[in-house]
Amino acid sequence: MKLSSPEFEQKSFIPKKFTCQGQGVNPGLVIEGIPEKAKSLALIVDDPDAPGGDFVHWVLYDIPVTNRIDEDAIPGKQGLNSLGRPGYVSPCPPTGVHRYFFKIYALDKMLNYDDGLSKAGLEKEISAHLLDKAELIGLYQKK
Repeated sequence: MKLSSPEFEQKSFIPKKFTCQGQGVNPGLVIEGIPEKAKSLALIVDDPDAPGGDFVHWVLYDIPVTNRIDEDAIPGKQGLNSLGRPGYVSPCPPTGVHRYFFKIYALDKMLNYDDGLSKAGLEKEISAHLLDKAELIGLYQKK
C-alpha cells in the first residue's frame, strides 16, 4: 500500500492550515494499493517527538474501504487521542521541528467496537487482522 496527501509530500512540512496555527483540520489522504481482501481501514496519527513521549493526534477505525480520506472528515469511528477524547488534534509542537506519522492499516474485518478505543487497544486488534500498512510522515514547526 501507499499513503500520500495532496497537501504535503513525504517528509515535508504540513501546511499551516492543518495545524494549531491554522484551521486545525485533518489533511486529505490518498490510499493506493489496498488489498482486495480488506474489509476496513484504520488510521493512527502520532508524534514521537513530543516532550512527554509519543503524542497520539488521531485514532480512527472501522473506516469503510476507500482510496481517499477527505480534508476535515471523520470517515470512521474515533478512538481516544492523547487528550483523552475522540477527535483530531492538529500539530502544535512547543519547540523545534516535530515528525507526524500518518499510519494507515488495511484489516481483514470491521472491528465493530464503539467509539473510544485507545491507540494501544487498536494496535492489539490491528496485529491480529493486518493485511497491509503504509505510512506518511509530515513535519511541522510553529513560527
